[in-house]
Amino acid sequence: MILTQEQQAILNGEKGETLAKVMKTLVMYGDAFEAEKLVPITSTYNHLVTSFGLKVMSPVYDLMQQILDAGVASGQKFSVDPRPLDKNVPANFLQNLVFNKFMYTKQDYYEDQLEKLGLMDKDAFSCTCYMDEVGNKPKKGDILSWAESSAVVYANSVLGARCNRNSGIIDIMGSIVGYVPYFGLLTDEGRKATWVVKVQTTGKPEAQLLGSAIGMKVMEDVPYVVGLDQWIGTELNDAACSYLKDFGAATASNGAVGLYHIANLTPEAVELGESLIAEGAKEYVIDDAELARVQANYPVMWKNPDATPKLCFVGCPHLSLEQLKDWTDRIEAGLKASGNKKVLIPTVLTAAPKVLEAFNKTDYAARLKATGVITSYICPLMYMNNPLCKKMPVITSSNKLRTYTSSRYYTDAEILNAITKEGK
Repeated sequence: MILTQEQQAILNGEKGETLAKVMKTLVMYGDAFEAEKLVPITSTYNHLVTSFGLKVMSPVYDLMQQILDAGVASGQKFSVDPRPLDKNVPANFLQNLVFNKFMYTKQDYYEDQLEKLGLMDKDAFSCTCYMDEVGNKPKKGDILSWAESSAVVYANSVLGARCNRNSGIIDIMGSIVGYVPYFGLLTDEGRKATWVVKVQTTGKPEAQLLGSAIGMKVMEDVPYVVGLDQWIGTELNDAACSYLKDFGAATASNGAVGLYHIANLTPEAVELGESLIAEGAKEYVIDDAELARVQANYPVMWKNPDATPKLCFVGCPHLSLEQLKDWTDRIEAGLKASGNKKVLIPTVLTAAPKVLEAFNKTDYAARLKATGVITSYICPLMYMNNPLCKKMPVITSSNKLRTYTSSRYYTDAEILNAITKEGK
């Protein structure tokens, strides 16, 4: 790797031993992917994936403390993934005991470290940091040092920023020295599509299901998707962005997609068109039957597949303001149609704290509360990591949550039916 004089000086220890170690880590990381150089980070803010104070993660806290003790600050303020706990989310005595006494015992300590290191503000906890309400939305062409997979794929694809799928801790190290290795999705060549995905469904495909199918097929490659614009339009409005948020999270968790192009919609596809497709690209056709096949093959992790659901999570990744409003309308309509007053399964809709703050200023908040639905800033994955919660029959419309936990996937329509109608 060829370093500039400034980068070499940091590596040589001219700005202290701690910065030298950080730079050495980034250089070794770049070498592993045959990066030829380091390039400056150009985004205003960073985003960290590690947000939870798990007792077993003491090496992370030790590392953060070494950085703080050395007087080294992040070169950028940053947001961070969601908090793992919220007292408003249903949990029994034993589950709460495990959460607070055996799992997230270092949460307050770690959040104090994050604040000292450069947290944007005390509510900057969300996997959807790019929401307008949160305020960490990169610009087209910005170079990032992010690690949260659903945020990386959104930033690359919908916003046109440039970021590799980094690991946790690498994200903060890049921010500290202000550089990241130049390879993969940072390069023009690395952003070319090696798959052409043709959407040939008879209706608008479920975002999480379509993303899952593509992720499992292309894995870490870049897909160029044609035919989806007929269902979600050619404008990146609130509805399209919310759809692509959920779609992208599924491609990233069910595969390892860090970038996708949607013909006639995403920035680079609009600008460069089919020139983004690499020579020899493979083809994948998705129709109704293929989506049905994918969903039918999801494993059921419940001990009793016929168990009655005890909890429902919607919002992984976190919901947008428009999605919160839309779910309110749909839940009210579903309850009215069935003659029920409140949801039949405890249901939690999750969103960023600042999105919830904006939602709570609307009349939708009181309407949703009247249905019995709970809103929370929690990370559902961290909730389901509790071994006692893992045993519960939990349903979700998130393919990311399904993939990483024992929760069971249902489409949005199936979720709505389960929480408002079934059992009537």
